[in-house]
Amino acid sequence: MILIGNGRLITRVGTEFFENGAVAIEGRYIKEVGETATLRKKYPEAEFADAHGGVIMPGLINMHNHIYSAFARGLSIRGYAPKDFMDILEGQWWKIDRCLTRENDRLSAYAVYLDCIKNGVTTVFDHHASFFDIPDSLDELAEAATALGVRTSLCYEVSDRDGEEKRVQSIRENERFIRRAEQDDTDMLKGMMGLHASFTVSDKTLEECLAAGGKEAGFHVHCAEGPADLQHSLRTYGKRIIERFYDAGVLGNKTLAIHCVHINKAEMELLKATDTAVVHNPESNMGNAVGCGAVIQMKKLGLLVGLGTDGYTNDMLESYKVGNIIHKHHLCDPTVAWGEIPDMLFYGNAEIAGRYFAAPLGVLKPGAYADVIVTDYDPLTPMDGANANSHILFGMQGRSVVTTMCNGRFLMKDREVLVCDEKELMAKCRESAKRLWNAVNA
Repeated sequence: MILIGNGRLITRVGTEFFENGAVAIEGRYIKEVGETATLRKKYPEAEFADAHGGVIMPGLINMHNHIYSAFARGLSIRGYAPKDFMDILEGQWWKIDRCLTRENDRLSAYAVYLDCIKNGVTTVFDHHASFFDIPDSLDELAEAATALGVRTSLCYEVSDRDGEEKRVQSIRENERFIRRAEQDDTDMLKGMMGLHASFTVSDKTLEECLAAGGKEAGFHVHCAEGPADLQHSLRTYGKRIIERFYDAGVLGNKTLAIHCVHINKAEMELLKATDTAVVHNPESNMGNAVGCGAVIQMKKLGLLVGLGTDGYTNDMLESYKVGNIIHKHHLCDPTVAWGEIPDMLFYGNAEIAGRYFAAPLGVLKPGAYADVIVTDYDPLTPMDGANANSHILFGMQGRSVVTTMCNGRFLMKDREVLVCDEKELMAKCRESAKRLWNAVNA
């Protein structure tokens, strides 16, 4: 039994809040939450982890990440001068993913999952691409997640862009890993059918992905991220992207529709009718200059919307901050996003993740998985369950996290990483990144 207490406790059961709260953990599950004094008296033999007056809350969830992009940090590509999003894809990301080796995959995964731990992210839904070496590549990411103790969902990015052999290998890699994850009884590893985007997947590819188990496992697919994707769908298929995916049978309550920047109300209604979850990535959309997704409207229409980072960062609280601002700026309305964005992060992500994992995530209540984080935040104004999100928005960042537990295991405690030698890992990453950079610029 472990007791994490002596902190302000946000459970995410409504606005439940304990001024001096504690969470009791038994095995990988939460047994009870309540006042610290009460639980210490009730469980006197429990190992006590002192929050030192900080904030105790559920581990964060990232609904869309790209681990393979990690080694692009600081990279300068010879002759790269993008003018739009398609130039960014062709001149940077597709050039990088064609050079990634198995070593790059494994070490970038270790680095990203470590950064997630340090930012309080305990569950990561990732979308992988390494077209130089596809078969078994998802195992490299899974190895890192398992070793570091992070819960993860993985898929490979199926695309027609690199030819028939790579297309088939991509589908087979997803199919293989989905079956592997189904045999994993820890509930720490899931597999999905990854798709790049409408403009790089043919109808034949969609049919084969469905036949390979995509519908049952769920699709993880970029949707209408940039205007060129929409234009291609209209020109090639005579349909908008969400309509095309609907007709193909891709949508459903196990599918993640990522971005959805260039969609209209009719497409939103299709997403709602099929109970398909949308994942918003505000920083990436701004950085790629593709536009601002109408997620405020989607929320009003009753769609389930979550929050991701698209590889831009591993700090979900940073994504929260940017999401809060971009919609105010885009809509010229200072009243929006106060409720919608934290709802995506703290409740939408938990609900979506619950479609894949057996026990509740993103909440501290009996029976939920013991994914718990502690921040060092000391509020300078009164804090309670009604205003906690405002305190998080303006007073915390990912590196406010001092302790991270996932599945009942401490991964970081009082800012000491317990699951790897961080300095040794970073040294290996730098050497591996150099080899990747040389390959990209060869």
